[in-house]
Amino acid sequence: MSNLELGIIGNCSFGAMVNDQGRIVWCCLPRFDGDPVFHSLLGSADGDARTGAFTIEIDGLKESEQRYVENTAVLKTVLHSASGSIEITDCAPRFYWRDRIFRPHTLVRRIAPISGNPRIRIRLRPQFDYGSLAPTITHGSNHIRYVGPNLTLRLTADAPIDFILNETLFNLEEPVNCILGPDETLAEGVGDTARMFEERTVHYWQSWCRRLALPFEYQEAVIRAAITLKLCTYEQTGAIVAAMTTSIPEAPDSGRNWDYRYCWLRDAFFVVRALNSLAAVKTMENYFRWLMNVVTCGDEEHLQPLFGVGLERVLTERTITSLPGYRGMGPVRIGNQAFEHFQHDVYGNVILGATQAFFDKRLFRIAGLDEFRRLEVLGEQAVRLYDQPDAGMWELRSRSRVHTSSSLMCWAACDRLADIAAHLGEADRAKYWHTSAAKIKAKILKEAWSDDRKAFVESFGGQHLDASVLLMAEVGFIDPTDPRFVSTVEQLDKLLGRGLHMMRYEAADDFGLPTTAFNICSFWRLDALARIGRKEEAREIFEAMLEIRTNLGLLPEDTNPENGELWGNFPQTYSMVGIINGAVRLSKPWETVI
Repeated sequence: MSNLELGIIGNCSFGAMVNDQGRIVWCCLPRFDGDPVFHSLLGSADGDARTGAFTIEIDGLKESEQRYVENTAVLKTVLHSASGSIEITDCAPRFYWRDRIFRPHTLVRRIAPISGNPRIRIRLRPQFDYGSLAPTITHGSNHIRYVGPNLTLRLTADAPIDFILNETLFNLEEPVNCILGPDETLAEGVGDTARMFEERTVHYWQSWCRRLALPFEYQEAVIRAAITLKLCTYEQTGAIVAAMTTSIPEAPDSGRNWDYRYCWLRDAFFVVRALNSLAAVKTMENYFRWLMNVVTCGDEEHLQPLFGVGLERVLTERTITSLPGYRGMGPVRIGNQAFEHFQHDVYGNVILGATQAFFDKRLFRIAGLDEFRRLEVLGEQAVRLYDQPDAGMWELRSRSRVHTSSSLMCWAACDRLADIAAHLGEADRAKYWHTSAAKIKAKILKEAWSDDRKAFVESFGGQHLDASVLLMAEVGFIDPTDPRFVSTVEQLDKLLGRGLHMMRYEAADDFGLPTTAFNICSFWRLDALARIGRKEEAREIFEAMLEIRTNLGLLPEDTNPENGELWGNFPQTYSMVGIINGAVRLSKPWETVI
């Protein structure tokens, strides 16, 4: 079983991960890129897996099972022992209260006996400063305070406080409630508060899912993917993180350990588009607001590819020595050097992410001429840089080329600006952007095509294949029936395909040749196969990809194509986007079944 059998809970303010034995092993506060007060997913300084975790143990554990309450982010874990069984219900409260969304930095854990005479132990061991600092602990009759240098957590519980402080094994004869959050006194009793938080959170998520425009097939997979993408949004600013974790390696002992707890403009566009396809447009509205802040605060001569969730521009990468890493496979990194990169596809990603806001009549505030003018500045950058070397979407650290995928997105920037200009009645600007898009397209078709490889290649004048060129059809650059695209799909299939999986590229990168398949590439592949008429083959790959998900329906960044083991940061928004896109592409239409 994968070590990534983790349930995700959250409320669009922070997130936490619960393993299949009911242990919270990852939770950063006060936001996604904050200090991991629970960090045992990446080990602990003292080597004890219970340090940096919130553990609820059953004496004599024999087996466990885990599921979500249907159509919610509320998680239930059942632990069985010879003497009895318990059920743990976990959630991060999220619901409407006083005409606004209530999303506190709070974890609710409800523990109930369901059979026999179970005995349990509650171990609560938060740490601060990436596991290097134990808290100062104080307590009262019904609460325990865990005091750190910049944050104090308060646990309020109706279990005996002495039992929690001393990690004592005790009989669970009636339900126990634990609320961990800010250092504030609860307005009501802990039992009533925990029950109310859970019930209202269940209602919120089920109501949200009810409004989704689902495909007929694969609904359960799509709902779980949509909830997961929603959980990766930082609602306060509109940012969307690429994943909730840092430093889970792309492959064993590879050193490919990166911090993904930030907002990549590229990844966020794909998230927004996937949710838009399900009619979940509120995320787009929030993200558009985020984009307008990015455009306003950015450097007109250079737009960096990622930001902190609070619009932080400097994300200096450094190594943390206090944590040994996932399964002992360090290093643990925070920050990400990619903020310094030149990745020219970012201009297209921003404009693509904003385009629907100019056309969608459902929005409270439809974008107009002022926003268009701001985006035109980025379009001019796309025109200037589309044939200039950059680090590319795979963020190569030691070389630069004129990457086809970057040029493609520069084309998309101009193409969509032309559409927006025409919609706004700006005929001269529409003509200008159409002309710019045509110029870029002609250059790509000439320079990125290789007669030798019978395919579009990863860079102008290059010879290596790269799965990112499959985006040509997805963004409307080329008719998928064009013989050049069909040939490209066939060549990529032969060279980069590994069973149902697909590698990113054939050339070695800064760390050598990758050994794991990048999950989104497998979804791009099946999308391309469906577009060129090989729909049944695409369906087989898609359904096989659904089978490799965790028991709870989640995916990280990478998969070992030889044994199916999951690797990489988790949950990876790119991968969850692939589930939605694949289902929408392949599902039977509702009209054929009703």
